[in-house]
Amino acid sequence: MNTRLPPGGIGQPDYEELNYDELVERVDYDFGLSRRSFVKVFGAGLLIAVSLPALAQESGRRGGRDGAQSLAARIHLGKDGTITVLAGKVEGGQGARAELTQAAAEELGVPAGQVQLVLADTSLVPDDGGTYGSGTTPRTVPSVRRGAAAARKLLFEFACAQWKVERGAVEMREGKVFHAASQRSLSYADLANSDNAAKLFEQSVPPEVELVAVKEWQVLGTPVSRPNARDIVTGVHQYPSDIARPGMLYGKILRAPAFGARLVSIELAPAKALKDVVVVQDDQFVGVAAPNSSLAGDALDKISGTAKWTTAPQPSSQELFEYLKQNADGGVPPNPFAGEFAGAKVLRQTYQVPYIQHAPLEPRAAVAEWKDGKLTVWTGSQNPFAIRGELSRAFHLADERVRVVIPDFGAGYGGKHTGECALEAARLAQAADKPVSLRWTREEEFTWAYFRPAAVIEAEASLDAGGKIATWHFINLNSGPSAVETPYSVGKKNCRYVASKPALRHGSYRALAATANNFAREVFMDELAAAAGADPLAFRLAHLEDRRLQAVLGKVAQEFDWIGRRQKKGANLGTGLACGTEKGSVVAAAVEVEVDHEHKSFKVRRVCQAFECGKILNPANLLSQVQGGIIMGLGAALREEMQFADGKILNASFRKYPVPRFDDVPELDIHLVDRPDLASAGAGETPIIVIAPAIANAVFHATGVTPRSLPVRLLGA
Repeated sequence: MNTRLPPGGIGQPDYEELNYDELVERVDYDFGLSRRSFVKVFGAGLLIAVSLPALAQESGRRGGRDGAQSLAARIHLGKDGTITVLAGKVEGGQGARAELTQAAAEELGVPAGQVQLVLADTSLVPDDGGTYGSGTTPRTVPSVRRGAAAARKLLFEFACAQWKVERGAVEMREGKVFHAASQRSLSYADLANSDNAAKLFEQSVPPEVELVAVKEWQVLGTPVSRPNARDIVTGVHQYPSDIARPGMLYGKILRAPAFGARLVSIELAPAKALKDVVVVQDDQFVGVAAPNSSLAGDALDKISGTAKWTTAPQPSSQELFEYLKQNADGGVPPNPFAGEFAGAKVLRQTYQVPYIQHAPLEPRAAVAEWKDGKLTVWTGSQNPFAIRGELSRAFHLADERVRVVIPDFGAGYGGKHTGECALEAARLAQAADKPVSLRWTREEEFTWAYFRPAAVIEAEASLDAGGKIATWHFINLNSGPSAVETPYSVGKKNCRYVASKPALRHGSYRALAATANNFAREVFMDELAAAAGADPLAFRLAHLEDRRLQAVLGKVAQEFDWIGRRQKKGANLGTGLACGTEKGSVVAAAVEVEVDHEHKSFKVRRVCQAFECGKILNPANLLSQVQGGIIMGLGAALREEMQFADGKILNASFRKYPVPRFDDVPELDIHLVDRPDLASAGAGETPIIVIAPAIANAVFHATGVTPRSLPVRLLGA
């Protein structure tokens, strides 16, 4: 993730570039393809491609993130007219498959249905970096467009050379180059069958190649459906948990009784006595594999009771926030402006955000298979090349001897960057000398997957005589620097992220720390507005210079009827709003809540949100992204929080950890602001960041009491 934005974006702090992977604490396991497989994927005789070793070279051995360096590593033309586009991104429900297909089709001048897309197979595709940080739209889409545009340019040059005509004499229609004067045409299949096609595609993708102008888009900017949607809804598609291999076994892993526990001894003989059961112990790793999951479960039960562990003291969720403050690196920084403005109104508040889980639709799953000293793993991950690296290091293999394949999988939300399930399956498969399928249970997913970081945020500000913010001091403890800077114009400011010793294993989450920092800042802004005697909308606009944020705030105020609803406040109704910027996009939301004072509860009745991410690439998919972000944001605002004590998670099930239900979903009034004059930014994260603070501010408006901790609770509840 790069917190610095290109020209025209909202200003962000000059933090050193952060790598999403570095935010995730990984499980440190150390367990002491061929041309044929390549052709099997695409079909014999269809390629004008480079060989697999060349593709591996394109996969970014210097750390990746650069995408395809040669045209052949991005685009493959079949001699029968098949067009295959390769990308290192994954599809986890966010819409990358449709968007990347559109990008290629637009520049190739063909319908989207004529493009087949291969994603996230490390033996076939270039390393486009992990699928996170809303990076597919601003980085990989342009890369795919350049590759496709370069292929289109080759077709034009091929046609002009064949017909000995100037470029201006030909045009493209329906995926073919036409010469009107002679009524001749040439297709991509003709180019694929030409004598020097392979050599042409070995050239680098030009950094500057003419792209189709926004005003001329035919495919991009339209609501193209997910290409494999029919397979999804009919059950034909195989998710990672559906993958099956000949002779496959099913695995189970022994889990520690608590975080920080160490295995001292265990009796494996009872499991080994079972027929067809494979038992593995490798230091702290213990697992079993059997012909079916029931037998594997029985085998694990027979040995788990014999395990002896040492444990270590662990903090509980009840003492979490004090623990984070006490373990902050260098302590909590003091306000450098304290006492600087004598007589000014000063407000100091502390905000708290708990650990929460990603709760993906599909828990972690992997199938691992060894053959001829090479390892292939099918798994669900947002980061295929990083998972390949984890496997390579754990088993001491060269990268080219490890293949990671990511089928379209059941959601990640930032929670599937690590490869522990793949590593575990691979270790069992190595011992069994057979393919092994490992599927985490929901309880394992809740307990052993990493969490969204908890945070303590200290905010302090002073107001001058005119009600403007004179000083701004904002400190995030533990959760990260994303959006820690304020987008508002203030006199003097000090915004910092301070690391702390985490109480639980934590890592990336949808929008990272922007969820925590926007919650604290936007609730603090309402409290400052109240101190200044100002309307929350007017107070924000008075401190905003950025026209993009002004625009979405204005749109929300108009569509929500902010002034009218604010004036109609009743004994049980409240309205609140919030805005923010992250990943090059801007968002604002207004919320109405209904409070039940007797039962000390509330319900979100309406959410109005305006979102702008530059030029919209696929309006239907964007709407789905915004809807999903709002609903996910409701969960964190209403109920989600991890409860733990003595190193154990106390609510590791959907019964005890209630994510949003259908009856939680309010009326959604969503407005997508299209900006053809701006580059497209990603939309998977930013819509979530304003939901919790807008809800908290609505509760403040209804009750007069500010909720400063998530999830939002009424006083006395």
